[in-house]
Amino acid sequence: MAGHVRAIHIAPEQGAPMERVERVPAVAGRGLEGDRYYDTEGTFAERSGSDLTLIAAEALAAVERDYDVALESGVHRRNVTTDGVALNHLAGEQFRIGDVVCEGVELCEPCSYLEAHLEKRGVREALVHRGGLRARILEGGNVATGNVVERV
Repeated sequence: MAGHVRAIHIAPEQGAPMERVERVPAVAGRGLEGDRYYDTEGTFAERSGSDLTLIAAEALAAVERDYDVALESGVHRRNVTTDGVALNHLAGEQFRIGDVVCEGVELCEPCSYLEAHLEKRGVREALVHRGGLRARILEGGNVATGNVVERV
């Protein structure tokens, strides 16, 4: 079960547009440098395990196919978009993104915040069980586009 990082996005503060980056330092117990959760300023900052969020490109394609809801790169508010990774299977598991070691904490089930933020009806329903994974960073390093994502 090895896939790859397709894209990386960070937002400097709560509600700010997501910015695409090619590489970003990941700090254990904090998050991605420059992201709102790094400084505990995101909407869900009080929720443990929000160091990093991931979403599968395949899930985004299924949302568009099944619900006719297109979510452009980064608009989903997740940090890392992967391909070839069954993210739901990593809840409760340790995995590696390049040299960064993470632990899947829980699924990122969609919330009303995302739907309201995007002003797109149906986003919440479309992302049920497809919203990605919330993860804790256990060992820091750099996350880069193209990194391999695999179980430890």
